[in-house]
Amino acid sequence: MASGGAGTTRRAPKTAGAAASDAVEVYGYLDYRAFLRDVYRVKKRRGFSFRAFSRKAGLGSPNYLKLVIDGDRNLTAEMAERFALALGLAADAARFFVALVAFNQARGTVERDEAYAKLTGFRRYRTVRRIDEATIRYFARWYYPAIRELAARHDFREDPAWIGAMLWPAVGESEVTDALATLIELGLLARGEDGRLRHAEALVSTGAELRSMALARYHRAMMARAADSIDRVPPDQRDISSLTLCLGPDGLRRLKERIVRLRRELLELSELEQDPRQVVQVNFQLFPLSREEPAPAPIVSPSAAGGPHVHGAPAARRARR
Repeated sequence: MASGGAGTTRRAPKTAGAAASDAVEVYGYLDYRAFLRDVYRVKKRRGFSFRAFSRKAGLGSPNYLKLVIDGDRNLTAEMAERFALALGLAADAARFFVALVAFNQARGTVERDEAYAKLTGFRRYRTVRRIDEATIRYFARWYYPAIRELAARHDFREDPAWIGAMLWPAVGESEVTDALATLIELGLLARGEDGRLRHAEALVSTGAELRSMALARYHRAMMARAADSIDRVPPDQRDISSLTLCLGPDGLRRLKERIVRLRRELLELSELEQDPRQVVQVNFQLFPLSREEPAPAPIVSPSAAGGPHVHGAPAARRARR
């Protein structure tokens, strides 16, 4: 499986009969605007309107809900609570909605991971999105894809102790047992007619909301393994090299295209292996070390005390509250 490419998306699961009633279950969503959009679509059949919602939520603007759905307004935590109340969400669902808003509006990886951890604390969410949780585990732990590839060996043994000892560095038996269960759950390993675990050509996919976060965790984990290998792995068993280049827009485009072709060639090469023995990781990283144009110069202005005060570059415009 190529872990770095785009996955497929699927519609958020909803409770049975949601299309014919007001029961649009918030736990099936990872985008609060999509949830609000579906709630409005369902409730509209019973006379619900943007103006009616604003009155119920005590909002001055008659189309505030539409502005939020369209992405023209964000919600503060206090406003998210008012929305949950106006929607008639039960206590636990209301708390989930507020946490969902925080997740969607989180800035930076650390804040987003912390917000997602709060979402997974809700039992109903874990039940509804069980496969997504398994996908997150797969991408977050370096040895999950390694174990899947190890199953390509002709002498692969479904023995957590053997598997753990084959990994570098070694992994405990309980971790291996959990990994095997997750790989089977995701359809990445399946039993053949002889009962042995083998590769299955399942596609690990998740909604767009989780894909970027899951892949970011995967790449961080594998880059950490690469850094660790500098000290742990003998030079004759690894190859760590790099290039620093100066390219124009067309050269950058051609370089990316060559990387894509090389990834495909390496996958084809692995499929031709007659006696696969060792799992290896090949990382590709391409990132800028300079800008195309100079960064905006700091603005110097008098401070309140009369001396110069340096302001940083203007921050990106925030969504209107």
